[in-house]
Amino acid sequence: MATSSFTLLWEQFQESLQDTSNALGMSGLNWQALVVAGVGQLLVSLMILLLFGVFYWLLANLLKLVLGRTRYGEKPFIAGKRVLRYLIGLAVIIAILAQYNATDAVLKGAARAGLMALAFYVLWLLLSRGLTSNLSRHHIDSSLEQLCKNTLSVALIAMGTITVLAQFGFDVLSIVAGLGIVGIAVGFAAQSTLANFIAGITLLIERPFRIGDWVQIHGEEGKVIRIAFRTTWLRTRDNVFTMIPNERVATSDIVNFSVEGPTRIRIPLGIAYKESVAHAREVIMPVLSAHPMVITNEQMQPRLQLRELADSSLNLSAQVWVHAKDIEVKGRISCELLETIKQALDDANIEMPFPHLQLFIDEAKGLEPWLNSEFKQAAAKPDAEH
Repeated sequence: MATSSFTLLWEQFQESLQDTSNALGMSGLNWQALVVAGVGQLLVSLMILLLFGVFYWLLANLLKLVLGRTRYGEKPFIAGKRVLRYLIGLAVIIAILAQYNATDAVLKGAARAGLMALAFYVLWLLLSRGLTSNLSRHHIDSSLEQLCKNTLSVALIAMGTITVLAQFGFDVLSIVAGLGIVGIAVGFAAQSTLANFIAGITLLIERPFRIGDWVQIHGEEGKVIRIAFRTTWLRTRDNVFTMIPNERVATSDIVNFSVEGPTRIRIPLGIAYKESVAHAREVIMPVLSAHPMVITNEQMQPRLQLRELADSSLNLSAQVWVHAKDIEVKGRISCELLETIKQALDDANIEMPFPHLQLFIDEAKGLEPWLNSEFKQAAAKPDAEH
């Protein structure tokens, strides 16, 4: 019963295929022969894959045995295994194409294109490693190093693509001319992007700042996180990320707080005229030197200087040096020092004045009765309260 049902289902499937081929104008096709041929080709392809897989396994073990006796380590084996895998894959593709009756021109073109692509890949590996070692030897900035690597990669990819297409008979000159026209059109359509890109390259070459520097650019102050082709990324003290277009960066004033190493913090202070500057210095200097982030070597000692004789105070300036790595928290350092100085001055009974006005009245005899009455009332108020 099950056999007859299967036979009936198969006959209905054959009839459906026949009707479909008649509707499509392919009434002369033998579907059974096509199915058998397709299954046969699939089996042959699987056998090719299995055969080349065994061949790859043998060669990989042989390569490991040979390179295992050398002193070059694991990297040559990984590179050799990668090349071997690529060659075996290329051979499998060509063998499968041959099974599906590909022409000799296609097979030769695929083989040449595959070998050309491998050659460009090996060339890219060698040049990139040589470039990396040379740039590291000369202590080139990491952003500029990445730019050189990307430029090398794009150039080799373009050359490799053109070479591979030429193996299949494409007109390379026409393709290059078409890409040039497209590039001109894209350039006119993306002028601002190109301007930012060129400005980014200029910044990477001139290097007014590096990744990790604390800078002020276009009114924004923060730490340089990334220098991309189009934008420069800053992280402010509030942990806010800001992306500034490189065109603005290149045309604005740049203040780099980290490039010269330690930087100085100035803290303005004020004491009353009756106080002694020397006494205030004796109280404040130990506070400045005691802070853990303040530099106290011979060249960068903390200082306290009298800066101005103001209207109602002696204006002082406390100056300390901090390391470049602490510039990000110099605001916190200033607040901590200011709070500690205030407490030290209070403990030493040194007055920190506030703005006030002293009025002198000369030859105002008409106001004497009024002033006398006011003074008497003011003097009587404390007694009345008691």
